[in-house]
This record gives sequence, C-alpha cells and structure tokens, in this order.
Amino acid sequence: MKANVKIAQSAKSRPIETIARKLGIRITELILHGRDKAKVSLKAMDRLSSLDDGKLILVTAINATRKGEGKTTQSIGIGQGLAKLRKNVAVCLREPSLAPVFGTKGGGCGAGYSQVIPMEDINLHFTGDLHAISAANNLLGAMIDNHIYHGNDLDIDPDGIVWSRAIDISDRALRRVVVGVGHGERPGVEHAATFQVTAASEVMAVHGMARDFADLKRRLGNIVFGFSSSGTPLRAKDIKAHGPMAALLKDALQPNLVQTIEGVPAFVHGGPFANIAHGCNSVVATRMALKLADYVVTEAGFGSDLGAEKFFNIKCRTAKLKPNAVVLVATIRALRHHGGREDFDSADLDATIAGFGNLGRHIEIVRSFGLPMMVVLNRMSGDAPDEIAYVKKACAELAVQCIESDAYLKGGAGALEAAREVVRLTEQPARLRYPYPSTASIKEKARAVATRIYGGDGIEFSDLANERIQQLEKLGFGKLPVVMAKTHSSLSGDPALVGAPTGFTIQVRDARLQAGAGTVVMICGSILTMPGLSAHPGAERIDLGNDGQIKGLF
Repeated sequence: MKANVKIAQSAKSRPIETIARKLGIRITELILHGRDKAKVSLKAMDRLSSLDDGKLILVTAINATRKGEGKTTQSIGIGQGLAKLRKNVAVCLREPSLAPVFGTKGGGCGAGYSQVIPMEDINLHFTGDLHAISAANNLLGAMIDNHIYHGNDLDIDPDGIVWSRAIDISDRALRRVVVGVGHGERPGVEHAATFQVTAASEVMAVHGMARDFADLKRRLGNIVFGFSSSGTPLRAKDIKAHGPMAALLKDALQPNLVQTIEGVPAFVHGGPFANIAHGCNSVVATRMALKLADYVVTEAGFGSDLGAEKFFNIKCRTAKLKPNAVVLVATIRALRHHGGREDFDSADLDATIAGFGNLGRHIEIVRSFGLPMMVVLNRMSGDAPDEIAYVKKACAELAVQCIESDAYLKGGAGALEAAREVVRLTEQPARLRYPYPSTASIKEKARAVATRIYGGDGIEFSDLANERIQQLEKLGFGKLPVVMAKTHSSLSGDPALVGAPTGFTIQVRDARLQAGAGTVVMICGSILTMPGLSAHPGAERIDLGNDGQIKGLF
C-alpha cells in the first residue's frame, strides 16, 4: 500500500467547476483557488434558501488510540459509497490544523483511497482560512494593548485581560508570556499574556457558528476580551475591533469546495478541535451542503463523548439542524487498547472482548440522543476473524447493526454496505433529544454532560472555576451552552482510564467565556489549549523534493 500522500498525488482530479456543476453550484458563485479548489460565495444561499434540506448523517467514533481510528476516512468512504449508489451526496469535513500535521497525529484528509484532494494543499495552507483566523484573533490582541498604550479610556485592567493570542502551530514556549516590554523611548504596560492554538481560539468558534456576514460581525463584536478596573466586561466592539476583524474573515467565512479521490463534492471548512473546542465543521458549509445534496455526510472530532455531544448540543441546537442518522466508527485495535493491550497491533481476542465496553458505552451515548445509528468497523490488516465475529455478535446483542468497511483499501466500493445501511437509517424516524434544557445553569449543564454522557459519578469545580462561573452568571451569561474541554483518550478526565471506566468524577479547573461564540468552556483536568511538540514531531519527516513534490506528509 502506497503512502497516503502518494495515493493523493497520483489521483486524477476533476476541474473544480465540474464538481460544482454536479452539486448545482453556478460558475459565477465560485471564487477559484486554482484548478482543483474554490470557495463558494455566500450569495449562493440567497438562491438556495427556499430548497428543502437533504438528510444529515453524523460520523463519530469511540475513544481513539494515538493512531486515530479513521473517522474522516469512513466519512469520505461512505460519501463515495453513496455516490456509487447514485445518490446526490456531499461530504462536510473540518479543515486540518498545522498543529497536528507537524505534531503527532498527521494530516486530516482521510487515508488510503478515501481522501479529499488536493491533500497537500488542504493539510498545509489550503485557502488561508486558518491564517485569517489567527490574524483576526491577534488583531484584537494588538488593539487591546494599543488602547491601553494610548491612554486607556475604557480603563482596561491589564490583569483582567482574558484574551489569548493564537498561532496554528503547537508551541509550548508560548503558553504564558509577558507582553508590553518597552516601546522604544516610551515605556509599555507590561502584563502576562497567553497563546493558544488557533483551533481553540474563540475566533475559530465564531467562524464555525456564524450564519452569514452580519452574524459574523455581531458575534465578533460580542467577544468579551477582558474587564475594566471596576469589573465591567469589555467587548471587541468597545474598541472598534469587530469591523476590521470581520474584514479579515470575509473570504474565510465562505465555504471551501474540493473533491474526494472519486470525485465526490466535499466542503472542507472550519477547524476547531473537539477536545478543546466544539469540534465541528462550519455551520455555513453544512447548511449550504444540505441545500445542494440529498445526503450530507459530516464528522465531529474525536469520540461521541466529545465531538458528537457538541455537534448535537451546540451546533444543531444553535443552527436548528436536524440530523437523521449517526455512524459510530470503531477499530479492533482500539478495542484491544481499551482492553489493556499496549501493543494493540497484534490479534488478541481476550483484549478485544475486554475493550468492547468502550464501544458499548459509546453506543449508549449515541442512543441517548434519540437518533438511528449503526457501527462501522474500520477494517485493518491485523484484524483476526474471531475478533471481528465477536464485535459483530456483541453489537447485535445491543440491537445495533455492525458493518465492516474497507474504505481505506477500496474507497467507495469498500463502503457500499455501510452506505446502503445509511440510506435505510435515514428513512427511520429521528427526533433529536438533548441531555439538558437550554434554561439549565452552567453547572447543571456541565454536570449533565459529566454524568449522562461520560458516565461519571459527578463533577467537581475548583475554587477558580466556581468564582468564574459565579461571575459569568451574575453578568447574564448563565444560560449559554457548555463546551467541555477534556481528554479525548478516555471517557473520564484521566487519559489513563481506558475502556468504560466508572466511579470517576470530572474535575473542572477553570471556566472561560466565549460570548461571541455563545458558549462557556469548561477546562477539565490537565487539558491544554496550547499543545507541545513531541521529542520527534511529524515535522521532522516532512520535506520538499527538488521536483516540487511534498514528501513525508502522512
């Protein structure tokens, strides 16, 4: 099997105008970025708004191993399978961040013969969306400090600034810094500051939730960047930052259109991580796809405890989306891992049996939202027949269909059975249920997720978190939904607790307001919003050949 980048580079892409016509997008609605990628003007929604929505299928997963379990691969594979069944289909994915590309995880374009292309462009700079988000984020930071420097009419408390700079690279040295260290002959106002990876930026969340340009500007203006000396919350619009921030994001808000290896239209737009942010692709891309396609396959980051929970509770709730079915991706190797096997690449039926509890718990999570579902077993070369047979039997005992998929090796042809089951599921009744009412308090919402979704005994808040939550509720932000920033490696807050742990308590150490995005982020356990690179990061193997071809990329 060739490397993913080699498969992608050898694929014959169609002109992006051809892909657009397949969906019913007019050439005049395209903003071309070369031959094989384009943005679609938001003006297209004016023409499409009266059309009925297609059927929305969410792809999620169990708690993954360090290698990932192929959620993006299966999303693309099922989309290609639906196309082989002659369905009008579009795939909606998140944009990869440079942080994991140069870190440990690698790219975010799928794998094998289920990839979106041009893979190198999408994994690296693409159409510049993440750079624009970083720039808008850091413009606000610059304007905050500039306001202080020029007299501070708003009485901004330097120690009350909660806004972080952002960069799309993992860099632990920037987690906490000091800014304002001198300005030539005029002294600056020194104060502590932080950086976070762009995927965790509130501007990324705003980008993902905004419905149009007006909503984008409104949300940017509502960002609370800090407090005055008297405790008054200060917003981006107070220093007139929302206008220029929106200008920087004008092109970034318009969805990106590319294609899969088999020529299926794919919207790749927005890139929040699900372990530290809300983990879904953009609302504008999903809404546009639903108007253009009869079936829309989308993904949410990491496991159902993170991405799916946020997709339903935040994205669907806010954007009034109505999902029709859920695909839960699992692998045998992940079950071995959750069964206590460190070397999870070798067959071990006992470990698979022991680790099935993790899959069983994720089935419960998905079912709690009231939607038709299936399990897709992402086939890998080391899977043993007795392990596969056990997983299928155990799923059947839970009244869930488990289907093998060879989307990695065979593309859409390897996902045909899964695609047929998706069609059947979307014909079943579906009514989304939420684990908490929107009127619940911040703590009640966090507690509901910790107990009803994660399966924990309860939740505890640090003194700092209690203080922040009390302050937010006093200021009128108590009814916002919560984003749980938690490890993706476990259902609990402890990455070492694999399988289906019980008897644990979720620890919330901080609470951060995202007034523009419309959420409150609960920082749980040791989770970080600025990751660090490993001793030998993926960046070490990525290179550019003399022929201009990128090498070593996933």
